[in-house]
Amino acid sequence: MTRILGYANRLSVSEGESIEFKVSCADGEKYSADIVRLICGDTNPRGPGFRENTVESVSPFLREGRRQDILAGSYLLVPGSTGLVFERGFTLQIMIWPTTPGKGRQALIGKWSEVAGKGFALVIDESGAPALLLGDGGGNRQSIGTGRPLRAREWCFIGASYDAKTGAVRLYQESATSSRGADGAVREVFAGPRAAADNDAPLMMAAAYSGMREQGLIASSLYNGKLDSPRLAGIPLSRSVMETLKFDPLIRDLGDSLLAFWDFSRDITSQRVSDLGACKLHGTTVNLPARAMKGFNWSGRWMNWQQRPDEYGAIHFHEDDLYDAGWKTDFILKVPDGLRSGVYAAKIKQGDEQDYVPFYVRPRRGTRSADLCFLAPTSSYLAYGNEHIATTGRYTETIAGHLPALSAEDLFLRDHPEYGGSLYDLHSDGSGICYSSRLRPLLNFRPAYQASWFSAAGSFLWQFNADTHIVDWLENSGFAYDVVTDEDLHEEGYGLLAHYRTVMTGSHPEYWSEQMRSALVAYTQQGGRLAYLGGNGFYWRIAYHPELPGVIELRRAEGGIRAWSSEPGEYYHSFTGEYGGLWERQGQPPHRLAGIGCIAQGFDVSSYYRRQAGSFDPRAAFIFEGIGRDELIGNFGLTAGGAAGVEIDCFDRNLGSPPHTLLLASSENHSDVYFLVPERLLVVHPFINAPRNAAIRADMVFFECPQGGATFSVGSIAWAGSLSHNGYNNNVSRITKNVLQRFLDPSPFVL
Repeated sequence: MTRILGYANRLSVSEGESIEFKVSCADGEKYSADIVRLICGDTNPRGPGFRENTVESVSPFLREGRRQDILAGSYLLVPGSTGLVFERGFTLQIMIWPTTPGKGRQALIGKWSEVAGKGFALVIDESGAPALLLGDGGGNRQSIGTGRPLRAREWCFIGASYDAKTGAVRLYQESATSSRGADGAVREVFAGPRAAADNDAPLMMAAAYSGMREQGLIASSLYNGKLDSPRLAGIPLSRSVMETLKFDPLIRDLGDSLLAFWDFSRDITSQRVSDLGACKLHGTTVNLPARAMKGFNWSGRWMNWQQRPDEYGAIHFHEDDLYDAGWKTDFILKVPDGLRSGVYAAKIKQGDEQDYVPFYVRPRRGTRSADLCFLAPTSSYLAYGNEHIATTGRYTETIAGHLPALSAEDLFLRDHPEYGGSLYDLHSDGSGICYSSRLRPLLNFRPAYQASWFSAAGSFLWQFNADTHIVDWLENSGFAYDVVTDEDLHEEGYGLLAHYRTVMTGSHPEYWSEQMRSALVAYTQQGGRLAYLGGNGFYWRIAYHPELPGVIELRRAEGGIRAWSSEPGEYYHSFTGEYGGLWERQGQPPHRLAGIGCIAQGFDVSSYYRRQAGSFDPRAAFIFEGIGRDELIGNFGLTAGGAAGVEIDCFDRNLGSPPHTLLLASSENHSDVYFLVPERLLVVHPFINAPRNAAIRADMVFFECPQGGATFSVGSIAWAGSLSHNGYNNNVSRITKNVLQRFLDPSPFVL
C-alpha cells in the first residue's frame, strides 16, 4: 500500500470532546492534516462543484508518516493457556464444517508455535485432509494426515490422541452426514515419545500462533468454516470416550484430565467463549467470526437460536473477517468551542496523495442549536462500507444496464481484501458478510467518491457523498440545522430528537435498528415533522453490538433485494437475538412510517414526477406554492438526469400507508431495467419491470401525524441530486424549501 488512508475512533463528536485519527502512509515522510467543513462532495462541473471550508480555529497537524497494516482474519484465542503442559500426552477433538478445504494449510485447534516449531495442532493440510501437526522445537516437525480430503460444507468429526509415553498417535476422520466408510479414515502411527514439546504459545482455534508485533498477535493458517464442540484432554482418550465428549462434559472418570470443554452456544451475544472443563480456559473471539450459527446437531425444528442454543454451538470463521484495524492513533482533535454542527473531515495529505476522514460535529448532549435536524444515515454508510460490487458483483452490468467504469477505490479494495467488505459482499469462502465496522478505512465513505457500478450518466454519487447534495442545499438555502448520526440515535433514542421541530433524512436511509426505528416512530407520534428526502428507506433491520462500538449486524432473511441470503435457521441476529431481514417481515413496513415503501430499483436513467390529484388538495397548497399545475417536477438533475430514480418508493394502502395520505406526484417513463423488488413477487411473471408494470413509480406523499406533526416523503434516491439545478432555482428545490419552511413553523397541523 502506497496511498495515504485513515479512519477515526468515532463518527460524531461535540464541542469539548476529542476524536482520534489513525493514519497509514509511506514511512518516514511527513504528512499534513487540516480539519475542513464539508459542503459538497460532487466534483461534477455541472453542479455546484466540490466545496469545503478549512476550519481556521484548528491549527494544521504535521506528523511523521508510518505504514500501518491490517491483520485480518478471525480466530479464537485462549489467553490463559500459555502455561499448559502435557506430560502424559493429549487428546484434541472438534466438529468442523470447512468451506475451503483445498486452499492450503488451515489450523483447527491446537497449541502450536509456528515461530518455534513447537507444540501440536489439528489442521487441514495442503492436500485438504485432516492432519495432526507435531513439533519438538528442535527442527523435527511431523504432519500426520488421513490422506482423505474433506468435503466442503459438510460436518465432519476430527479427533486425535497422542501418548507421550509410547509415542502413539491415533487420528480419526468421520463424516457426520454419511455412513460410507469412504468418507472417513483412521490412522495409527508411531510419532515418538517427545514429538510435541511444550511452548509458551496460546491455545488457538481457526488460526495458528506466528509471533507478535506492535499491532498485536500474528495469526497464520487461517481457517474458513464452522467449528463446533472443541475438546481438550491431558491424556490420550479412546474413540468411544471422544464420542461421549461430544455431548457430555461431566465424565467423572476423567477427573481433571478433561482440561477444556468449550461450549460455543453460551455467550453468543458477546466475544466470550466459555469453557466448562477443569481449567476454565475461557476464550475470546478476535475479528468477529459469525456466531448464532447452526451446529452439527441442528435438527431443523428450531429457527431461533435462543429457543435451543445447544443446537447453535458453531462459530463461522473467515480468513477475511475484520472488526478493528487496530491502528495506532496519530493525532487527536479536541473540538473547539463554538464550532458549528455539521459535516467535517480530517484532510490528510502526503505528497500527491490525500484522503478525507469524515466525522460529524453534533450539538452538546442534551442541547440543540437549531429547530431542524439532519439525521445522517451512518448505519447505511456502514452497510455499504468498502463494497466490492463493481469488481465481484455477479450481475452488476445487467442490473445497472451498462458497463461499470472501475474507480481507484474499486481497484484498491480488490487488491487489498484485508480492508474488509460490505454487507453486500461475500467472504472468500462464498458466505455472506453479516457484520460491518467503522473501525477501518472506508474508502467509499468519502467526499468525491463515485460509485462506478451506478448510473451511466451524471454524477455517480452514493450514500455519504450523495448526501452532501442535501448539505450543500441546506447551506445555500440558509436553513440553520444540526447534524446527528444513526449511531447517536441508536444510543440515545427518542430524547435525541424530541426537541427538534423537524427531522430530515439523507438520500438512502435503508438500515435501521429497533432502537432507531422506535425513536423515530415516537417522534412522529409526538408532534414531530419528518421530511424523508430519499428512497428505499427504513427497509432492513440491523443490530448494533451490545458491547463493541461501531459495528452492525445484518441477517438477510426471507425477502428483500439481497446480494446474498442467510442460511435457513440463521435468520436471528447474534448481537441481540432479534429476527433479521426486512422490517416489512416484522410487520412494520416502511409505508406505516413514511407513507411509502420501496417498489423498484434501476441504475441507468432517472425520470421525473407528474402532479397527481392530491397535490391540488388545500392541505397540500403550501407544498406547491409557486409550482405550475402542469409543470413536470425534476425532469433534470445530477443523478442520472432526473429527480425520480435509482431506488424508488410508492404508496400502498395494503402495506400501511395511512388512509389520509395525499398522493402528491408520481414518476413515470422509467426504463426497462427498473425491476420490482422481490418481496412484491409471489409468482414469476413477465411484468416485473417498467414500463410494463404501473406499480413501478416514485410517489411523493404528505400526511398529518398526531399532536400537530406531519410527514413528507419523496420516494427517490435521486431527489437530492436535483436540488442544485439552475443555481438552486428549480421546482425540486422550491418544493423542498416550501416543506421545510412550513414544517419549521410551530403552527400545528390538524389531523
